[in-house]
Amino acid sequence: MQDKITIRGARLHNLKNVTLSIPKNKLVVLTGLSGSGKSTLAFDTLRQEALRQYLESVGMVTYWQKPSVERIEGLSPAISIDQHLANHSPRSTVGTVTEVFTYLRILFARIGQQPCPSCGQDVPPSHNVSGLTTDDGRPTTDDRSNYTQLMDDDTGDLGQAAEETYPCPHCGGAVPELGMAHFSFNKPEGACPTCTGLGVVYAANLSLLIDPTRSIPGGGVVRWVSQEITRHLETLQLAAKHFGFAFDPAMPIGEFTDAQRDLLLYGVHSREFKRHYPNIEPPERVNQGRFEGVVSAMMRRYQEHAQDADYRERLEQLMVTQTCPDCNGNRLRPESRRVTIDGLSIIDVSGMPFTALQTWVERLPEVVPISERDIIQPIIDDLSERIRRLVDVGAGYLTMERSSPTLSMGEAQRLKLAALLGSDLTGIMYVLDEPTVGLHPRDTSRMIDVLRQLRDLGNTVLVVEHDLEMIRAADHVVDVGPGAGQHGGRIVAAGPPEEIAAATSSITGDYLAGRVAMPGSRLRPGNGKHLIIRGAREHNLKNITVHIPLGTLTAVTGVSGSGKSSLMLDILDRAARQRFNNATEVPGEHDSIEGWEHLDKIISVDQASIGRSSRSNAATYTDAFTPIRQLFAETPEARQRHLTPGHFSFNVPGGHCERCKGAGTLMVNMHFLPDVPVRCPVCQGRRFKSEVLAVRYRGYDIAGVLDLTIEEALALFQDVPAVAARLSLMSEVGLGYLQLGQPANTLSGGEAQRIKLAKELARRTGSASHSGRTLYLLDEPTTGLHPADVACLLDLLQRLVDGGNTVVVIEHQVDVMRAADWIIDLGPEGGEAGGYIVAEGTPEDIAEAAQSFTGRFLSRALEGAAI
Repeated sequence: MQDKITIRGARLHNLKNVTLSIPKNKLVVLTGLSGSGKSTLAFDTLRQEALRQYLESVGMVTYWQKPSVERIEGLSPAISIDQHLANHSPRSTVGTVTEVFTYLRILFARIGQQPCPSCGQDVPPSHNVSGLTTDDGRPTTDDRSNYTQLMDDDTGDLGQAAEETYPCPHCGGAVPELGMAHFSFNKPEGACPTCTGLGVVYAANLSLLIDPTRSIPGGGVVRWVSQEITRHLETLQLAAKHFGFAFDPAMPIGEFTDAQRDLLLYGVHSREFKRHYPNIEPPERVNQGRFEGVVSAMMRRYQEHAQDADYRERLEQLMVTQTCPDCNGNRLRPESRRVTIDGLSIIDVSGMPFTALQTWVERLPEVVPISERDIIQPIIDDLSERIRRLVDVGAGYLTMERSSPTLSMGEAQRLKLAALLGSDLTGIMYVLDEPTVGLHPRDTSRMIDVLRQLRDLGNTVLVVEHDLEMIRAADHVVDVGPGAGQHGGRIVAAGPPEEIAAATSSITGDYLAGRVAMPGSRLRPGNGKHLIIRGAREHNLKNITVHIPLGTLTAVTGVSGSGKSSLMLDILDRAARQRFNNATEVPGEHDSIEGWEHLDKIISVDQASIGRSSRSNAATYTDAFTPIRQLFAETPEARQRHLTPGHFSFNVPGGHCERCKGAGTLMVNMHFLPDVPVRCPVCQGRRFKSEVLAVRYRGYDIAGVLDLTIEEALALFQDVPAVAARLSLMSEVGLGYLQLGQPANTLSGGEAQRIKLAKELARRTGSASHSGRTLYLLDEPTTGLHPADVACLLDLLQRLVDGGNTVVVIEHQVDVMRAADWIIDLGPEGGEAGGYIVAEGTPEDIAEAAQSFTGRFLSRALEGAAI
């Protein structure tokens, strides 16, 4: 058996005919500057070829394109764990994706006690427990345990099952028999009927739909065009005649009677309108006055397009979400919420962080009847093991009730990694993308232990990483570079970490060996003014009051789950959006925020994707592509062919390839596997018609420009201010390696965040009202950055502060903490044990705070020791 994987002649993207050997059954770290080619080598070459070879080996016709590589020898089957969220459904939670909630449903169905509807005394469950399935409707059949006899198939039919009962042992009254499905908010037996298990209800944002100062013909219904106004006004007048009340079209909507307003908003068949005329049957035809209502029509369309995410997203911009008034956001029916084990409901248990849940589960055998212990022990054993793995990967602060779409990419990756720890597979090549993202330095060592566990099972663990502690812990390091983009794609050094540190040609080695150091804090005192958040109580925050000094670079630190995002994003950011942008999203719980008068604007830059579609990219998002298209349209060739700027867009008809509609790829249905994109046979992936591609600007066609990196495009357009200004800012935030046309849905969270930052900076730079009174709020801006790139980003942030602005960063990166003027450290732990202010002050102050985990690592950094 070969003891190494050998890559010969890898030439994909910026790889320069790379030949490399990687030892098997080792923890291997691929590192280098952002954009040097690490991910291309690990994911696009090794992982892709491993998957292609596997599909071929099992006799499947595959459309997977072979990577641009001569040969790969000794390749193992690959499992990759990237940072992209797998589930955007609001019905998905941490509990369902980890299946911990499924195990709890078994426990509550098997040993939970419910109050008798007749006498109110607690009643043990019937032992005729049915419906024990996973949350997606699959029966649970785990051969490792002896509780499979509890599992009956439950397909999760949409219809409500007939209720079965058994007699109360106290009074003989009928007690509903609750099975596993009754504890699932994704099944009709368990879901709250009001919100259908979502925990929230959508309501129309009337301020965006109705202008009360105008009449209907005058544009009072904001989104109605002239034809709709005419058609709907006629129906409204027929309805008024049917019910016998006056309807004056010239009257401003704000002066409508209650009946007129309810007719306009909710229609003749709504509960809101029927209460005015309970004895009159509403008209059944439009030509008789059957008006649906502005709000009712919008909500109907929202439900009808349940599978169209883009359509629903557009409508959601006209809505506000409200906590379900019946279940209070808990998703389940009342009878399910009343069942308890050890005095706690499944709602109570779902709100526990995994660290606390682990303790509760382990003591369950002590609190259940002896007759039940043998039955539930296998369930508890499996459940405890799952929870332990989640704690081991640094997710112990998460709760089961947390919605999956709200997870950061690093958190989602760690949940996937925890699932893999339960596998006994060997001989696998695991490929991970920056598993330390979002982790406090305290938890990095725990992550390293987890990866070593995978290695010790007999697997090769390949990690793309920038964290110096992870690099030092590797068995083998591959440093790709020396630069990014066209300046990268070569193997600078390969070997044990000490060899990389000794390589003077390696930038990574310079940081490992301490030959290059990050800049320290300037310790600016600020401008003497503060933004003060009083009584912050959102999530796990413990009624804290926080002072943010203005005119400084402030870092908000603490272990994962300590309350940083709750404080800065859920409270401060939302409150600022309300004040400056008239946003409707309600801030998290707090008493007040003082000091707004010292600011003109807040710019908040998170790591959410800049688009789910491949039709968005860095060039289109930052508006750099618009002047580029204008340049192409002004060339003599374009004028001769009567081509406008629109012809040079792949998103509109006219210039894009008609076969692929400008996508560059076609999707091939693989039936039982995910659809596979293949290059368009007409345009060969270039997106445009041949006549558009015939037009050149300084030797490049429009597709060729999109293939350039930002750094290369900056050189091409350096004398075009509208383009160069935007590209130079993207380069300054560490994105010079990125291709202009790289689809937005392939960008990491850190890349998406830095593109947003560049766009905002370009907007502010071009604004005549730039006053230096802006608060910049950034969520882990160093995500995905090599230490050398972090230094560049820090320089940019420091320049913003030097301009009179305030920059607040949520960060785990020690070098950023060390460079800050002020630090607010939260904790001391994550989850319920967090939410306190552990320490505030300069980096030196935090380093001396004995109770601060952050301080321990900061102290070592200030002394120049390896972290």
